[in-house]
Amino acid sequence: MDIIKEDYDEVLTTREAIKYLKISKPTYFKCIRLGKINATKVGNGWRVLRSELNRFLRSGHEESKV
Repeated sequence: MDIIKEDYDEVLTTREAIKYLKISKPTYFKCIRLGKINATKVGNGWRVLRSELNRFLRSGHEESKV
């Protein structure tokens, strides 16, 4: 079975997520702590799905609203 890129939900690291969202690391962790972004703790780091970040962006959350 071939994976179609559009159907593949990429898992991002913290570094990749903050770059994608264009927010600071403290703001990113605040969003996780407040439940605005659903992320999973994996070892010492966090992982988040790109679709979750897109949901967060579509919901109208901006750095100033966090």
